[in-house]
Amino acid sequence: MNNHITLPFAGPSVLACGAWLKNTVCITRGNQAHVSLPFGDLDSADGRLQLEQNVARYCKVLDAQPEVVAHDLHPDFYSSRFALAYAAQRDLPVIAVQHHHAHIAAICAEHNITEAVLGLALDGVGLGTDGMPWGGELLHVEGANFKRLGYLAPLMMPGGDRAAREPWRMAAAVLFQLGRGDEITHRFSNQAGAKTVRDMLQRGFNCPTTSSMGRLFDAVAGLLGIIEIQTFEAQAAIQLQIRAQQHGLVDPLDGGYLITDNGTLDFSPLLAALADCNDISYGAALFHSTLAAGLADWVQQASDGHNYIALGGGCFHNELLLSSLSDKLYEQGLQVLTAQQMQPNDSAISLGQAWIALHSINLRP
Repeated sequence: MNNHITLPFAGPSVLACGAWLKNTVCITRGNQAHVSLPFGDLDSADGRLQLEQNVARYCKVLDAQPEVVAHDLHPDFYSSRFALAYAAQRDLPVIAVQHHHAHIAAICAEHNITEAVLGLALDGVGLGTDGMPWGGELLHVEGANFKRLGYLAPLMMPGGDRAAREPWRMAAAVLFQLGRGDEITHRFSNQAGAKTVRDMLQRGFNCPTTSSMGRLFDAVAGLLGIIEIQTFEAQAAIQLQIRAQQHGLVDPLDGGYLITDNGTLDFSPLLAALADCNDISYGAALFHSTLAAGLADWVQQASDGHNYIALGGGCFHNELLLSSLSDKLYEQGLQVLTAQQMQPNDSAISLGQAWIALHSINLRP
């Protein structure tokens, strides 16, 4: 029926309404957190109806009367609007939770870790506290509080959300940012919008920037010619992983990334090399190898005083990335926390929201 997580402390009942994709709801009762099975994305009427039905059903089955309601920071998500309406009808306090903070908090909840942790949150997108789309975040997380220590170098998304469905657009953005925008129309001549995208990038029109790891995977898949248009979520990343596994392990690219003084992790040197790589499988393997090396170095530079590193977000479905990075982090002396009962993707967001809400109202002894 659900995932049942025993928490290290008890408190009033919290209703957490999740985010948008692969959504779940979480209701706590005492020191138990009950997370529903994923009931789908909230862009459909059926998904929205199931959110409402799950909340009513879980409250009844658990004999729980929520006293606090938590939701994603994004105000336009149906889960956020539902949470606000539910709380308003019952005069309950509401807590908005940043998406990547929730990813790391879900890992902490699973492992009952109440001390401060480093969190590496890698996914497709989540609204940041600055109003920008995040997705490649290095965080310091302690209960209800978090600090953004660093992020992936921002990439432009020509066409906004459309770029998340069309990896060739992310590849075009990389070419432009490398000073190679004149290659776009030739490399993607089979795409009717290639010239328009090039012009958009030159003008900075409808090209929001993102720190998303998911979009970095898309860009690489587009650069290597693995896939230009996705027919389902994470298709580019899945195919990139498959090609890397087919090739086998390679050494990271020497000088393939930069870490700036403000904590930005920039893979531009790697992307430049991949833009000229004619061996797709080797390029995919080189990407994964250099990615793991860069992430491990990034974490190490921020790890002073931390015992734990929590890995959350949908990109950690990638077994090659997860295993390679975990090995490197263990070698650095960190205790690596990963999703166990839950999935690392957005289905764990509601659990993280509930954990943060319980800490927010100072319930932890």
